[in-house]
Amino acid sequence: MSDLTLRRSILDELEFLPHIDAAAIGVAIENGVVILTGHVGTYAEKIATERAVKRVKGVRAVAEELKVRATTAVGFGDEVTASRCLDLLRWNTVVPDEQIQVKVQQGWVTLEGNVEWQYQKEAAQNAIQKLDGVVGLNNLLVITPKADAQDIKRLIEEALGRSSDLDLTKIRVSADGNQVKLEGTVHRWLERKAVEHAAWAVPGVKNVENHLLIT
Repeated sequence: MSDLTLRRSILDELEFLPHIDAAAIGVAIENGVVILTGHVGTYAEKIATERAVKRVKGVRAVAEELKVRATTAVGFGDEVTASRCLDLLRWNTVVPDEQIQVKVQQGWVTLEGNVEWQYQKEAAQNAIQKLDGVVGLNNLLVITPKADAQDIKRLIEEALGRSSDLDLTKIRVSADGNQVKLEGTVHRWLERKAVEHAAWAVPGVKNVENHLLIT
């Protein structure tokens, strides 16, 4: 696929989605890397734009340089944002909010603390990134499993084997204690993310290095 065709496909995808203002987003391709520039109204729109671009066939790498121009009311400051973040975490039943600290500085939210599972870390981030007034998010939550799995590598491979969409002959899983490394090739970003999610779902996993390449 030529760069021109790929760029047109990306623009068509962004224009198709009603929750993304495609007119304010620039798309360029340089040395096979898709570069996104311009601005969006919320941090959630920024994340949605990046995910939409990664879904387009032919995209192998993305450099995201989008800026968030929050359209918040006068007087809507960091103190209010921090309070609303704490409320969102407290209302989320899968997030151990008592183990999470929130810091907000000029609209940038930083999450610190410990959680037991990757899905809890992702749930905390998903709750915060939709909040109006947030211009960026640093998720520094640390995965601290309560117990180690007996055979992490085997459990991950079995989980991947239950998916009909993945070619296991091209995926290599290695585990050193609770540290997991994924290598090999997949065809799409969605497949790459699915393999990573399968690894994180295994009890005892503390860190996943995803080195899967998209071909």
